[in-house]
Amino acid sequence: MKPPPAAIDALLAGTHSDPFSLLGSHDGPGGTFARAILPAAEEAVAYSLRGGILGKLTRVDERGLFEGKLRGKPKPVKYRCRSQANEWWVTDPYSFGPVLGPVDDLLVAQGTHYRLFDKLGAHPIEHEGCRGVHFAVWAPNARLVSLVGDFNDWDGARHPMRARQSVGIWEIFIPNIGEGQAYKYRIVGADGALQPLKADPFAFASELRPKTASIVASAGKAEWGDQDHRAHWSSVDLRREAISIYEVHPGSWQRNPHDWFLTWDELAERLIPYVVEMGFTHIEFMPVSEHPYDPSWGYQTTGLYAPSARFGDVEGFARFVDGAHRAGVGVLIDWVPAHFPVDEHGLARFDGTALYEHEDPKLGFHPDWNTAIYNFGRREVQSFLVNNALFWAEKYHVDGLRVDAVASMLYRDYSREAGEWIPNEHGGCENWEAAEFLRATNRALYGTHSGVVTIAEESTAWPGVTAPAFEEGPRTALGFGFKWNMGFMHDTLEYMGRDPVHRKFHHGEITFGLHYAFSENFVLPLSHDEVVHGKGSLLTKMSGADDWQKFASLRAYYALMWGHPGKKLLFMGQEFAQRREWSEERSLDWELNQSPLHAGVRSLVADLNRLYRSEPALHARDCEAEGFEWLIGDDEANSVFAWVRKAPGAAPVAIIANMTPTGHDDYRVPLPRDGRWAEVLNSDAQSYGGSGKGNLGGVFAESGAANVALPPLGTLMLRYEG
Repeated sequence: MKPPPAAIDALLAGTHSDPFSLLGSHDGPGGTFARAILPAAEEAVAYSLRGGILGKLTRVDERGLFEGKLRGKPKPVKYRCRSQANEWWVTDPYSFGPVLGPVDDLLVAQGTHYRLFDKLGAHPIEHEGCRGVHFAVWAPNARLVSLVGDFNDWDGARHPMRARQSVGIWEIFIPNIGEGQAYKYRIVGADGALQPLKADPFAFASELRPKTASIVASAGKAEWGDQDHRAHWSSVDLRREAISIYEVHPGSWQRNPHDWFLTWDELAERLIPYVVEMGFTHIEFMPVSEHPYDPSWGYQTTGLYAPSARFGDVEGFARFVDGAHRAGVGVLIDWVPAHFPVDEHGLARFDGTALYEHEDPKLGFHPDWNTAIYNFGRREVQSFLVNNALFWAEKYHVDGLRVDAVASMLYRDYSREAGEWIPNEHGGCENWEAAEFLRATNRALYGTHSGVVTIAEESTAWPGVTAPAFEEGPRTALGFGFKWNMGFMHDTLEYMGRDPVHRKFHHGEITFGLHYAFSENFVLPLSHDEVVHGKGSLLTKMSGADDWQKFASLRAYYALMWGHPGKKLLFMGQEFAQRREWSEERSLDWELNQSPLHAGVRSLVADLNRLYRSEPALHARDCEAEGFEWLIGDDEANSVFAWVRKAPGAAPVAIIANMTPTGHDDYRVPLPRDGRWAEVLNSDAQSYGGSGKGNLGGVFAESGAANVALPPLGTLMLRYEG
């Protein structure tokens, strides 16, 4: 049956809602019938993909519409087109069947599809005997979705997509194109309004800002050499391993001679050996996903599946991870599922409706960052995010995700005044949909990728952040591997900023954290958040009228932290006592390492990492109370703290910190075993820039105590040798 003229007009204008019903080859009463839009062609002959002639088409409309009967059954078709002296070939995308199938539809509808990144987005594949790229996007409320890109001159009339109405996914296979093509989606909303061109939510690569198109690319890399690294971390209990994390902003750790970003390969050549030299076990990158605005540091991402184009090709990031793993270094990335920016090419009102976000700003708008909050209760949105977590673990072999802004997700009233938020069904402020999303993410990750860890940036007393998220367990149990100990960071930095004369009045700022140190599996973070926005660097936070006191305090603080229960995290530059506040606009001040004081701090951090890794007493019971025992917790007058770290079968290590500039020659310290205790670390050693006051290699305990020389503003570590 011949379509009505209005349908033909819509087809040629690219506004027909179901172009696959009219274009391509179809079985009919008179055999196979083909229809194609071939602009500029005067003649068109149909061929099979193998080159057999199927028939000739006739131009039935001056706007480029051709029709005709073909031999055989409907199949993919290519056309040899002619116009005067010109000849070219066109493979008809509308002659190919769908790529997605009913199983995909079912899993998508249920929200249980854990391979969405293999189905949605742009994938170079072979389909029905032809190489090309399959595109698929979720836009359930759209009236029409068209693919535009380099391959069709960004003409929205050329490639309207096929609608899978049951699940709201639109798809099309474009033959004879491959990687490197820029593209977007042209979406007409249900009300007929044309939306701004949208980048692909599942794009594996993007253009370099300020451009915003998605790029056809393959994620990850084909060949990996990190089997030993992954096998090791899969075989151990991470709570009982040494984990010391070096947090890095990849755009400002170092720059090239033109003050531009290093590529991933250049970072690999410089950063990996440096981290190995410094003894850190892991690198944690601030978000590497694509983002339009440099000063957001990546926390306002528009491309969750795409490593940023700032640092070269996407395979470069995979090469970096592989290289780090071969060197024995893990790679963590900051992950931002809490919110997204409202840039017009991004997820905001993606199909003309509040698709990924909430319609009501009391639920869907984040007042702190002027961003949109994901609708965690919508199963397709939850699936989009859970798949993204799985994607980074599978395609890029990352060792874990540090999940940003968890507290902002868990509470509906976060940063909101009364009347600015909507209570949950029980009248409370808990966001149970977000909690269930986090539980689902952790179940999926830990259930499919052994050795991968998730770490929550969570600043409240929410119970069970690191408790297993069994489906039948408490709904507050979120299932993270670790949680940042924000209380430790806040209290101890407050303490170190106080004049030593006044520290005796604030003794609890050090001791209080030990009351809850084992309530969760903690990471002790000295992160980027503490050295920006006017807060200064860690060195400038230290109390003291001169460099001697500030450097001594910082060294003592680091040694206390490395002896404290909990895994360690230090932001880049603080390992050599960066003086200036961090800025994403410039490289770290590496020239400071020419100074003995700065080089001394760097040497101390390297030694602390090596000691932490080599002494099981310092790490094997980081998350368990049996690994800690107070020796001195109540000497407020002298601001002295002492405790012992221990683990089964390991020599115990005593940590003794003197937080005043007054040294002590014979300070009596109770020790759990009589015998020799070797001084394995002294933050006041001359090699670190200190005064050199110490214990000549060790002390001897008798009757449960020893006289110890305590350096001014110094921390000692003593290992029992018997």
